Amino acid sequence: MASTVHVIGAGPAGLAAAAALRARGVDATILEKSGHVGNAWRNHYDRLHLHTTRGLSRLPGLAIPREFGRWVARDDVVRYLEAYAAHHDLRVELEAEVTRIDREDGAWAVACADGTRTTDAVVVATGYNHTPHLPDWPGSDGFRGEIVHASRYRNPAPYAGLDVLVAGVGNTGAEIAQDLAEGGAASVRLAVRTPPHLVPRNKGLWAAQYTGLLVRHLPTSLVDALSVPVRKASFPDLSHLGLPIPAVGLATRVAQGAIPVQDVGLVAAVQAGTVRVVGPIDRFDGDEVVLADGARLAPDVVLAATGYRRALEPLVGHLGVLGEQGTPVVTHGRPAAPGLYFTGFTNPITGMFRETAADARRIARSIARGR
Repeated sequence: MASTVHVIGAGPAGLAAAAALRARGVDATILEKSGHVGNAWRNHYDRLHLHTTRGLSRLPGLAIPREFGRWVARDDVVRYLEAYAAHHDLRVELEAEVTRIDREDGAWAVACADGTRTTDAVVVATGYNHTPHLPDWPGSDGFRGEIVHASRYRNPAPYAGLDVLVAGVGNTGAEIAQDLAEGGAASVRLAVRTPPHLVPRNKGLWAAQYTGLLVRHLPTSLVDALSVPVRKASFPDLSHLGLPIPAVGLATRVAQGAIPVQDVGLVAAVQAGTVRVVGPIDRFDGDEVVLADGARLAPDVVLAATGYRRALEPLVGHLGVLGEQGTPVVTHGRPAAPGLYFTGFTNPITGMFRETAADARRIARSIARGR
């Protein structure tokens, strides 16, 4: 059994791993670069809720309070993570940013600003949404409007009366576009490069997460085929509004890293015309945005819901544990190297909280056995 373990990151994945280790009698220290646990959740947009059910989003050893409701709001997620750290009496060192991990003399050296810690095992849980990614659009430097990454968006108040172009139609872009339309923006357009698979978040008591759990072990080709009639039964034909059924099947897209968009109001907004779907951004030309089809727009704000990078290269890029996209090549609770684990770097349709909880148990079992 490892005598010392350091967990990097005090988000849901890091807290879950430390709690699972503690349950097996392994003491762990969490190193968190910010001043809070759950820092990423504190900085998400105001209206965000978990898209997974409360009951299937609990972390090991503590249920999410029933009074938080079925779809847990951002602020309640933060409260839960704070209560979770306190309930398990986790040791968290705040404002302890890790800059590099090395293997030295059979142990791991974890470098921080205040010195290097030597430890038997390391769990990297720095987060799926770590570093905002802003595309290098040609001509964007000369745009006199504002270009804002979605990580800086909180609510629609600053955009009231403005013409806003949201670039990117993942769950974040879809929900922010709806939020802007409801919150007083003069015009909201949604720039879509690849039409997403749409699924209803829930049909009565049946949640999309349940479907994800049911189909996760089915052949990709079968899930791809089943997704088409399900889409047709769930939504009207939106092709003329810019949201056709994608040519690439749902399960294939998930395997490529693109999860479905859970509809919490986007479809109604597109049908009503309060959110208008347009083509992807090709370039900027002065005050105008030129789309791939040649259309020109003059928005006041371009809000880029263009995702994040894991930014693991400075930390572990020299260890040979990352793939071409900068993501860990070994996950799901297995060691990437003796005593080195990654958790929270997948975005499964079965729910990130649920899967990080399962990873935490696997990691704790492996470390307790001395692997």
